[in-house]
Amino acid sequence: MRSMNTLTRADLAEAINRKIGLSRSDSLTMVEAILRHMCESMSSGENVKISGFGTFLLRDKAERVGRNPKTGIEVPITPRRVLTFRASQLLKDRIGQG
Repeated sequence: MRSMNTLTRADLAEAINRKIGLSRSDSLTMVEAILRHMCESMSSGENVKISGFGTFLLRDKAERVGRNPKTGIEVPITPRRVLTFRASQLLKDRIGQG
């Protein structure tokens, strides 16, 4: 059962439960383990690629000068690491058909 057009961990676990037949508890444990492994990999600086789905990429952004849109005053933006997602061509094609 999808909730408000957002796929959740529980939805993923339910799909595993229906398709593979694992218990709901085991299915949720599997989803949590996969997500935990992805988070740990990205925390240690690795990108995560899931063939046919996409790649989670880490990018380091340098310090730069931004501007407060209300006052126009220049403000330094500190360097930081950001996470981006690049969808695979297969995923783009599937979404485009939808």
